[in-house]
Amino acid sequence: MITLVRRAAALCALGAALAACGTTGTEQTPHSAPSAPAPSPSSSAMPTLAPGPAGLTPVFEHGPRTDGTKGGAREGKPVALTFDADMTADQGPRAAAGERFDNPRLIETLRRLKVPATVFMTGRWAEEYPDEARSIGRDPRFEIANHSYSHYAYTDDCYGLPTVSEGRMRADLERAYSAFEKAGVPNPMPYFRFPGGCYDEAALKELSATGVTAVQWDVVSGDAFATDADAVTRQVLDGVRPGSVVVMHCTRSAAPVTEEAVRAVVPELRRRGYRFVRVSELIGAANGRG
Repeated sequence: MITLVRRAAALCALGAALAACGTTGTEQTPHSAPSAPAPSPSSSAMPTLAPGPAGLTPVFEHGPRTDGTKGGAREGKPVALTFDADMTADQGPRAAAGERFDNPRLIETLRRLKVPATVFMTGRWAEEYPDEARSIGRDPRFEIANHSYSHYAYTDDCYGLPTVSEGRMRADLERAYSAFEKAGVPNPMPYFRFPGGCYDEAALKELSATGVTAVQWDVVSGDAFATDADAVTRQVLDGVRPGSVVVMHCTRSAAPVTEEAVRAVVPELRRRGYRFVRVSELIGAANGRG
């Protein structure tokens, strides 16, 4: 479950979508961090993974491949649906012009279907939609984790995304937590998802002092910029195994068929004996500390 690789594997479709979430293709510097950024949340009561070799930030891709049996009782095979709430630091003008980076209908569907989920949120998204961020964060069915403030890449050559310099990576992560705090999000999780899924050893080293666990995935839904909900549904159903982490998106303009796909995926996975959990439960089951 802990993998230290030069670059996380990502499918081309996801990469293209993440590149489209960038701006003009020219590198830009994120807005300056606050003079006293909020620290990463304490992981003392939240499952995290122990640091990797040389103290590097640990990376989690999926939970144990268990059959869902505990103490002789059948509980269901665990699977975590995760949703990236993407918005880059300089997309405010697009939002002001009417582009929607949120997806309230998706969140309502998850609630109606009683599906717990983990939302990896950028700080810029929380600033744009503070009421929604607060509502998601206060719902015990969900947990909010960090997807950076800027949604700028933490490595070079990450699908055309602008990059954050090594010296500003920690400030960018901490600024997201500051945005969550300002929006009224209680207890964001000490989990971090790299923009674009791109990271290297230098990025893992820069974030090691924050105490976060980096969370990747083992199932790419293909929902980014997809127009065929059935294709997204098939890709998820074909890829899920016990302990899987599925990456999807909570962005109407960039992932317009996600809600429809979720309505098909959820009952079918339940029929197959799966139960939906948050990432924290998978990390806890992987013998994480906390």
